[in-house]
Amino acid sequence: MSRDAEIDMFLKEAEWNTAIRIAVPGDASTRRYERLTLGAEKAVLMDAPKGAETSSEPEGASVEDRQALGYNALARLAGPNPEAFACIANELTKRGFSAPKIIAADLDKGLMLLEDLGDSLYANVIAKDSAMERPLYEAAIDTLAAIYRSSFPAKMHFQDMPWCVRDYDLAALQAEADLFLDWYAKDFGRDIQGAARENWYKIWAGLFKSLSSHASGLALRDFHAENIFWLPERQATSRIGLIDFQDALFAHPAYDLVSLIEDARRDVSPELASPLLERFCEKVGLKCDDTFKTAYAVMGAQRNAKILGIFVRLAERDGKPHYRELIPRVAAHFKNNLEDPKCADLKNWISKNVPEALS
Repeated sequence: MSRDAEIDMFLKEAEWNTAIRIAVPGDASTRRYERLTLGAEKAVLMDAPKGAETSSEPEGASVEDRQALGYNALARLAGPNPEAFACIANELTKRGFSAPKIIAADLDKGLMLLEDLGDSLYANVIAKDSAMERPLYEAAIDTLAAIYRSSFPAKMHFQDMPWCVRDYDLAALQAEADLFLDWYAKDFGRDIQGAARENWYKIWAGLFKSLSSHASGLALRDFHAENIFWLPERQATSRIGLIDFQDALFAHPAYDLVSLIEDARRDVSPELASPLLERFCEKVGLKCDDTFKTAYAVMGAQRNAKILGIFVRLAERDGKPHYRELIPRVAAHFKNNLEDPKCADLKNWISKNVPEALS
């Protein structure tokens, strides 16, 4: 059966087959979306074909097993498993957060019909009214704090399908940071091998020790202004609509803060950064001290190194050259992360081996 026929059958069984369907522009993933209108009702079709990505990490796999399976398994990405989205969405909505409600699902075929959260993406709302930036970001911080304060099980379920949320371990952190070498550095003609590469690993191993000073919480892993919605008709932390969380892991709380504040796609007002960090720490009962700020800088360096590599990969391997337009903003964030004293060795290494990254 063709994919179109599978979708038609799925929508018929869900009683949405007569809906008006409009394709949604794609993102960096292999998933495809359509917005559906059926009378006064609206929904979103997620088309996540099972064979579109390499395998995710099987339960009980060693780091060596993950390396053999490829990047999705090593970086602990959900890969071709729509049950990750369904299970995490289910746990978020049970706790009052505004993940899309699942109207219908055929996870074996990688099809879901989801609640439509509307058009009020943070990026769109702020573009229309810049005065909304501060209150919206404060509300987003409050939601991140509430997620961090919440208890989530590692084993999650939707219907009869399980999903295991794993820790953001050293292998995953390092695999992502290495995208900087494998794509961004190579874009400058720098092929980092031998002793220089070993020293790179050694430096990151030292930096990652800074992440053990605070308890891990659920990190949605892609929390930024084009992935969150403003839903002012709802109350408290449910005013923030959440999508694109299928790769969630248990991680240092600074990870999603970096994702939000050091946005790759829009410039967040610089004067907001410190107050937002302080607000988060106050809400969760942590000290916004040098220990937390260093962890934030390390998470920022890791995430921005990853994104620099991913954007080059998307441009060169995947034929999406527009991602190069975002690189200067990410590079500026990365250079700022390196100003933390804890990152001095990493900054020196880059100055020696990839000086273009600091220019």
